[in-house]
Amino acid sequence: MKIGIIVAMKDELACVVGLLNNNKTITTDNGNEYITGVAGKHDIILTQSGIGKVNAAIRTFELIDKFHPDIIINSGVAGGIDKETRIMDMVVGTDVVYHDVWCGEGNEYGQIQGLPDRFAGDKVLIEKVLKANEGKRVYGGLICSGDKFITDRKELEAIKARFPEGMACDMESGAIAQVCHICHIPFISMRIISDTPGVDDHWEQYTNFWEAAPQQSFAILRNTIENL
Repeated sequence: MKIGIIVAMKDELACVVGLLNNNKTITTDNGNEYITGVAGKHDIILTQSGIGKVNAAIRTFELIDKFHPDIIINSGVAGGIDKETRIMDMVVGTDVVYHDVWCGEGNEYGQIQGLPDRFAGDKVLIEKVLKANEGKRVYGGLICSGDKFITDRKELEAIKARFPEGMACDMESGAIAQVCHICHIPFISMRIISDTPGVDDHWEQYTNFWEAAPQQSFAILRNTIENL
């Protein structure tokens, strides 16, 4: 299987690149890097999109257009927006919704007119991720996506009020899911919880998270790839 993996940040890229064997190839196109290699029985294309919806959408389309992956996995971090989420949990997006989109009457909040109100993660892929990581705090849930780093409790509560079942909040999953939907590519977003917005030590949580996150994220993604 040919698997495209998209991350947003350099620290996330450093985590994921360890999946590939030593025979990695770096392709540069218009200043954008794509790292190709093998993990187990799968061909991998790994790239860093940058932060936010526009960056994520552009890189997703370019990856699909140039490499024609069978599936796309979005791996990265997210803020926890439910009292059940803990730092270092992994939320696998059963669905992804925009928390910052409103197209007027006749559309659901979060829906871009003419598209689904939510973008569903691929059910087969989700089942395999959860099975591969049984016994760990890896679970499915709604990911809310938008172009804002959420730090204020009132903002968090507003998102949670609109999407009560929301488990995590990030800045790229929605755009990647939308492009995959349009291009008919199976997709999942796997987001490790880095912080819980609105608490007093929120920024300290996020900073300290990067000390332990690489090994946790790497192990979960490795288990997933091995079982696809």
